[in-house]
Amino acid sequence: MLAHEANRASYQLLSDDVVPNPVKTIAVEEGDADESSCCKKLITRGQLELLGIEHSLWQLLSRADFWFYYVAYFCGGTIGLVYSNNLGQIAQSLGQSSNTTTLVTLYSSFSFFGRLLSATPDYIRAKVYFARTGWLAIALLPTPIALFLLASSGTASALQVGTALMGLSSGFIFAAAVSITSELFGPNSVGVNHNILITNIPIGSLIYGFLAALVYDSHGTTGIKSMTDSVVCMGRGCYHMTFVWWGCLSVLGLGSSLVLFIRTRKAYQRFEQARISSNIDS
Repeated sequence: MLAHEANRASYQLLSDDVVPNPVKTIAVEEGDADESSCCKKLITRGQLELLGIEHSLWQLLSRADFWFYYVAYFCGGTIGLVYSNNLGQIAQSLGQSSNTTTLVTLYSSFSFFGRLLSATPDYIRAKVYFARTGWLAIALLPTPIALFLLASSGTASALQVGTALMGLSSGFIFAAAVSITSELFGPNSVGVNHNILITNIPIGSLIYGFLAALVYDSHGTTGIKSMTDSVVCMGRGCYHMTFVWWGCLSVLGLGSSLVLFIRTRKAYQRFEQARISSNIDS
């Protein structure tokens, strides 16, 4: 009798392992379906069907693609611009005041190279076609790399490499942004639409500059030799947390640019197919 009960208990345990709980399975499947449905809505809801369609002011502001684009620019190119504006003070805090001119030249040079690279999609279009919003996501990638490098190391070489990457990334974004605005929201209204987009520059300069000033002042000391109340900060701590915060925000911008690319790549594919068809017909 005891052996029979033991066998039945063993069979019950084996059955529990082999046959899943139907209620639990349904709940998991419903959870997965909800998650996939949310992701699908994020990707497909209100996405662009075609490129070059003119957008009025209201249509622009009510389109999700514009706000993904806005966040990508706000957390990418604008951070690079604010970094360049604070480059002298950053160099001073790291004991690199004598290299400030070199760093500014480095940033400007790589920003110029980034602007040149923004024309790459047009030159390789015949061989490799990739949506311009995808190139935007690639261009944003050096920004978090540079900022986390600067946060982790205060050496002169890290400062130079980080500055070069920031210049390269921001230069590409500044040059490519006008073309992206024209393609996504219409060429005839590009002047108005792009000016709305770049409102993120003064807003970002204010927010990022204020954040940097708070961190800098919290680690600084009031000047004694001068008769002013100026604050001087020396060491990695002056900008360490600023670089961390900027780096996290740039990751947000990178994620936003990836979502924008996924949402617009079909529109770019349709545009390219139509262009190829028209060339064949002509």
